[in-house]
Amino acid sequence: MSEIASSAAPVAATPAARLPRQIPYIIGNEACERFSFYGMRNILVPFLVTSVLLAYAPEAERQGIAKDVFHTFVIGVYFFPLLGGWISDRFFGKYNTIFWLSVVYVIGHACLALFEDNRPGFYTGLFLIALGSGGIKPLVSAFVGDQFDKSNEHKAKVVYDAFYWTINFGSFFASLLMPVFLRNFGPAVAFGIPGLLMFIALVIFWAGRKKYVHLPPTPPDPHSFMRVVATALRGGRQGPGLGTWLAYGSLVVGVAMLAAWALNLVLGFAWWPKDLGFVIVAITALVIVIAFGGLGTSMQLERARGAHPDQAVDGVRAVLRILIVFAFVTPFWSLFDQKASTWVLQGELMAKPDWFQSAQMQALNPLLVMLIIPFNNLVLYPALRRMGMQVTPLRRMGTGIAFSGLAWVAAGLLQLAIDGGEPVSIVWQVLPYALLTFGEVLVSATGLEFAYSQAPMSMKGTIMSFWMLSVTVGNLWVLMTNAAVRNDAVTAQIASTGLSETAFLMFFFAGFAFLAAAAFAWYARHYPMQDHYRAA
Repeated sequence: MSEIASSAAPVAATPAARLPRQIPYIIGNEACERFSFYGMRNILVPFLVTSVLLAYAPEAERQGIAKDVFHTFVIGVYFFPLLGGWISDRFFGKYNTIFWLSVVYVIGHACLALFEDNRPGFYTGLFLIALGSGGIKPLVSAFVGDQFDKSNEHKAKVVYDAFYWTINFGSFFASLLMPVFLRNFGPAVAFGIPGLLMFIALVIFWAGRKKYVHLPPTPPDPHSFMRVVATALRGGRQGPGLGTWLAYGSLVVGVAMLAAWALNLVLGFAWWPKDLGFVIVAITALVIVIAFGGLGTSMQLERARGAHPDQAVDGVRAVLRILIVFAFVTPFWSLFDQKASTWVLQGELMAKPDWFQSAQMQALNPLLVMLIIPFNNLVLYPALRRMGMQVTPLRRMGTGIAFSGLAWVAAGLLQLAIDGGEPVSIVWQVLPYALLTFGEVLVSATGLEFAYSQAPMSMKGTIMSFWMLSVTVGNLWVLMTNAAVRNDAVTAQIASTGLSETAFLMFFFAGFAFLAAAAFAWYARHYPMQDHYRAA
């Protein structure tokens, strides 16, 4: 691991520096917003399985449809950060973008409460929540970073941990209470309460408007990221190269995939897989363009030198390196987000008291986060440092991915017992939840800090958007896997293993995580860390 580099002259940190006075407004806003988001998110699958919205489908298929709706929604939530980051960085700034997309967010919650039995109205609400929540998601954490400079940046880690702790404080009470409200008072109340909390979050954020540090949008830059990329792909004075054709070819493939989907919609191709819908096609096309477009740019980025300053070219190189880190994190999200779908449905098959809802097990995740974060900071990390082990962000993230794999091994073993007809107490789900949550703290809380610190100043919002996009890609793997197991040949192959479909997929995702952790560890050894906090 190379030494940390800084793009600005070093400024000594002030040990006695105080936390910015505006931080409580952002933290309060985040606590209420997270309650609203997790309040509706964690009851979405159990609501859909029993709702009239899916009454058109045979009962045996409703769980699969509910999972697809849930993961499609999550894909939207973590796709729209691309839009939010872009309009913030280029046009409106973080505060204005957060405020107005929060208004959209509130309207979306209202739609869920009002249209509980109307499919177009309910799905419109999900879309608006995905747009609002996703659009502000990268900006709030980046907005926290904007409140610091190099004189007090050492306080930023404390605030990011508090930020993540607060997220889970809201999530804990939402996960514990909303399933009860859904059962006892119905979906209108269960979805209405999160909407009210989101409105309160909006008011708290607005109240601090005069105290925030407002960094202006980035003005048009002739040496921006996309312009450097375009110059590199054109080849500069040397002309186009292999990287150019690789990048442009990926764009052609992406457009062709979308065109094929559209033609199938009109013509109904017999060969087109019925489960290959727009979301899977569009996100897969985007992944191909980003992956091969980035590779092509990297191959001939040096051709942009001369047309652009070395700092701009080096900044693009840094962004491309960050995107590789994000790519290796995507398998973690494919495991993590299924705790609100696959694990909830598994809990329905387990022994539990009549008053307890399987969705309430999700409250264990934020509760453990609130315990693990201070334990790691006060006990584990100091102990490891005393043992001579350097607790770097990348090491934490790689270890976290591996722990998510262990969690799914534990969940798979529980599923084997369930499939064998044994009565299994839902208390046993504490083990996979604990392993997954420990992995989450290592990956997600660290990832927020890593993403902000590694992004060049002009790319803060955009890089945070790409961090969120890793969650979209993780949920894409889930949708693609669910679509694959609906194929008769795949189903027969799974049956030949002697495992149920659910158990097989649990062990499959565990293996996916272990492979990702190994690849992440290899790449992390070569990653050059940066320091892109603003100067005091």
